[in-house]
Amino acid sequence: MRAAAERVRAAAATQHALDVGSHEFQANSGFQRRYVPNEQRSYNEWELGISRTIRLPDKARLDREIGSSTRSVADLRLEDAEHQVARRLLDAWMGWLRSSAVAEETAAQDQLLSRERDVLVRRVALGDAARREMDVLDAELATQAAQTLMARDAALAARQALALGFPEITVPLAAAALPEPQELPDSPQAWQARIVQESAEIAMANGETTRLLKVAERTRAERTPDPTVGVRVLSDRGGTERVVGLVLSVPFGMDYRSARAATESANAAAAEAEAADVRRAIEQGAWLAVQAAQSKCAQWQSHQQALAAQTASNTRTRRAWELGEASLGEYLLSLRSLRQARLAETQARVDALQAAMLVRIDAHAMWHRSRSTVAN
Repeated sequence: MRAAAERVRAAAATQHALDVGSHEFQANSGFQRRYVPNEQRSYNEWELGISRTIRLPDKARLDREIGSSTRSVADLRLEDAEHQVARRLLDAWMGWLRSSAVAEETAAQDQLLSRERDVLVRRVALGDAARREMDVLDAELATQAAQTLMARDAALAARQALALGFPEITVPLAAAALPEPQELPDSPQAWQARIVQESAEIAMANGETTRLLKVAERTRAERTPDPTVGVRVLSDRGGTERVVGLVLSVPFGMDYRSARAATESANAAAAEAEAADVRRAIEQGAWLAVQAAQSKCAQWQSHQQALAAQTASNTRTRRAWELGEASLGEYLLSLRSLRQARLAETQARVDALQAAMLVRIDAHAMWHRSRSTVAN
């Protein structure tokens, strides 16, 4: 965003340069010594002149319009930079929340297995369980401990990436509990339309097309050259003769100017085609983003239902294991299934939250200033 802001300053300077024009006053001088054989003497002679090329009114108007378009496109690039940073922040923030939630879930599973081991130790001491079951549970606990360490390291790495990528944001030491995803208010069509309407990329592409069309028109206007007007003052024969004159020069517009006009016209046509392609891409992306938000919310609901069923099943399996009606292997298998269901629900929850937030960000309904504020 700082780079885009500097380019806005550069565009403002370019706009000013186009407003005032590139033609400036030019001074020229000359000195010579004239020798006249018949008079057998020499004379000092000098010449002074000042001139300036006059920009034609139509060209001045086009330059002002090009300058305005250049500044507008730069403002839009700043807005798009803000949008891209918002999307990067969303990825980094939700990545940290996702890894933190996974680390918290694996740590909870580790604690659960530790408690189960304490229970099993008492059962072995009472002769209610075989010693080999302790070995099986220790292996499961060691595997779970390794997964807990991996999840913790991933969460720390995600938090570090977030803190380094966005140093002005205070990142909490621990992530807050994830809320339940909610469906987007309003209709999908309304969100899609707003994303397209607020797209800085579309506005940039259209603005660049407008600018290049003006550049092409300005280049065609250059086929009518600007005249140069000046004043000359001459002193001949040692000052005995003085001359004051008006100078007018007009270059001829030849094939080069016509070729340049054709080049800029082709560039403008290419930009117009690219702008249409950008709009199609944004429309497609808007549809996909809204569709993903709806789909991921429904997926989370399904995972939530699966988690509830798996939790109930695990409760029954644990009771059966306590009563000796199920083996430890069956109970551990049930625990693994429960762990996978919880992780899947957590991932689906984060995905649904992120998809909904992405729609809001793309619609400039979140983490964005208004377009008028950016322009000012």
